Amino acid sequence: MAKSTKDIKALLAEMTLEEKVGQLVQLNTALLGKSTAEITGPAQKLGVDPAQLKYVGSTLNFHGVEEMIALQETHMAEDRLGIPICFMMDVIHGYRTIYPLPIALGASFDPDLVAKCTRMAAKEATAGGVQVNFTPMVDYVRDARWGRVMECCGEDPYLNSVMGAVQVKAFQGDDLSDPENMAACVKHFAAYGGAEAGRDYNTVEISERLLREYYFPAYKACVDAGVRMVMPSFNSLNGVPSIANKWLIEDVLKKEWGFDGVIISDYNAIGELLKHGITDDMKEAARLAFEAYCDIDMMSPGYCKFLGDLVREGKISEEALDRAVLKVLQLKKDLGLFEDPYRGATPEKEAAVCLTPEHRAIAREAAESSAVLLKNEGVLPFKKDVKRVALIGPFAATQAIKGFWACNGEDKDCISVEMGVKNLLPDAEVIAVEGCSAEWNELSREGFAAAVEAAKNADAVVLCLGEPQNYCGEGNSRADIRLPGVQEELASLVLAANKNTAVLLFNGRPLVLTEIDKIAPAILTMWFPGTEGGNAAARLLFGDANPSGKVSMSFPKAVGQCPIYYNHPNTGRPKRKAEEIHETYTSNYIGCGNLPLYSFGHGLSYSNFVYESLELDTDTMTDESTITVTIRVKNDSARKGREVIQLYMHDLYASTVRPIQSLIAFEKIELDAGETRDVTFTVTEPQLRFYDFNCNHISEAGEFTLSTGYADHLLHTKSFWLKK
Repeated sequence: MAKSTKDIKALLAEMTLEEKVGQLVQLNTALLGKSTAEITGPAQKLGVDPAQLKYVGSTLNFHGVEEMIALQETHMAEDRLGIPICFMMDVIHGYRTIYPLPIALGASFDPDLVAKCTRMAAKEATAGGVQVNFTPMVDYVRDARWGRVMECCGEDPYLNSVMGAVQVKAFQGDDLSDPENMAACVKHFAAYGGAEAGRDYNTVEISERLLREYYFPAYKACVDAGVRMVMPSFNSLNGVPSIANKWLIEDVLKKEWGFDGVIISDYNAIGELLKHGITDDMKEAARLAFEAYCDIDMMSPGYCKFLGDLVREGKISEEALDRAVLKVLQLKKDLGLFEDPYRGATPEKEAAVCLTPEHRAIAREAAESSAVLLKNEGVLPFKKDVKRVALIGPFAATQAIKGFWACNGEDKDCISVEMGVKNLLPDAEVIAVEGCSAEWNELSREGFAAAVEAAKNADAVVLCLGEPQNYCGEGNSRADIRLPGVQEELASLVLAANKNTAVLLFNGRPLVLTEIDKIAPAILTMWFPGTEGGNAAARLLFGDANPSGKVSMSFPKAVGQCPIYYNHPNTGRPKRKAEEIHETYTSNYIGCGNLPLYSFGHGLSYSNFVYESLELDTDTMTDESTITVTIRVKNDSARKGREVIQLYMHDLYASTVRPIQSLIAFEKIELDAGETRDVTFTVTEPQLRFYDFNCNHISEAGEFTLSTGYADHLLHTKSFWLKK
């Protein structure tokens, strides 16, 4: 498709003040084209004058391509300058074909797979009329109580950075005007994932050094990848809400990182400045947000009602307004909207692209590659010649496994575990028994007897446990992250009845599985796997697929360990004795130990990978030189499999306390049965840098170590020296 030749500066010169303000307003499609009497519910509280609605520049939460076309047609017929509406949406992990949650994609440790899933989502969403996507979310997370851990890739800043940049490039492509590409929006800038006590929208108090070291890198990687839009976070950051935080937006995002794209508020974030107590006046809230470079006001009355007055009163210059409007017009021009306001989207195209066998195959591949085999004492894979399979638990037969915020995905399109096992084993008798509810307040045990009876008579038992899909996601924080309800009781009875049992988990966050781990011989987490989850689960359980995922966020032993993360610093009194032994006057817990139940980077396979050696080509490096690391890995089994080779670094002595380990590189490889391979990484001086007390990004001369294995369980370590 040809790029737009529209002269947006000439267009700007023709615009009235009201038309300019309109380009900076985003409202739900439910408000567009309505009279005052027709605007009801929460939208009514906005108090928007219907006369202003015809100028609105962008919209969100529309329902399919037909609504997009109808709204755009009406708008284009009435807009005197022919400026199209831009349609935006949250396409988090698929549009109609749903792939696993982002935290699961992080667990895949497979950037190529993430790119493939993202391109699939872009093709479906653009066919459905979406032009800008509020993705990726790259908030760094440490607390599994927070519901939105499902939307990010885990507790490591490097992994987050890699996956975020991959998604930006895959959504946007090389030419934004291509109708199968869409603009991406990185969120939530900044440190939304640092909410106190893991409670959504809660305050964040973090030092600048910690922000720069852990929380900023993934946002910066997305900016470097060319992301076209940034969304500031809801939370207050060190006392200032991000939407009005000039240091965050002006000093860091714009001046340091050079971002000159569109900045959009989160939903009513400008209005929430009043709730934060920053001001008691919506007009002042609009001024504060605009002066902090927010270009588009999403779903608050701030800009729509007051931005024009602020310009007329001289409190905001028209030059500043023009700069913001030009950025929005430039985005529309780059998307090709002036040539084709619909970007080729039609109902026929949407129907042809969505939920195709090809896309279902990608979703199944992603579900298989991101599942993590947490534990296996010889139970899995089950033999495929079994005569009777019992699927027990609240996730045995349900199709509600797509996960929270699955855009236009529908449960009815998902393959349940029961359906998947029946597809794989058409000659076996497959029995599904719910046993109990997955809800936290549903404590009925009436289904236990039937579950135990089914287990006794089965050749293989799958305990399908987890948390309901609406227990994670925005606003869904949990103080208790154990399995809800009476699922642990059900599991103990079923496992007592039949030892040939594996636990299959559905979850949007790491769960506390300490009691389950004590009794279950095998545990496989599917996260929320999406449309093809049941087929993927069956293939993994019965050996047609080999697990290769790794934990992307630590599973704590107890909720009291939260926040817990692998890349922590030592204290002045580190624990020295065995993990299970309490040690007085050192930093540890009574009765729990310090380590998580399953650490970052952990994940088993049906293959047996042996790490034979780690070698460095030199034990000294300088700012200009490099070190080549060679890790020799053997598949010492009769089964082909995939393994994630992880490289960790530790700076032993520095002017600020350093983490005991940091992931600096990884590669996912496939090894045939009996195959040995050397995997090499090149380590450079920038990978050794950190932020000193004054937030200078530096490296210091001294001793470092490089290790492989996974966090908390390193297998080979070698030292080297950085010379200055």
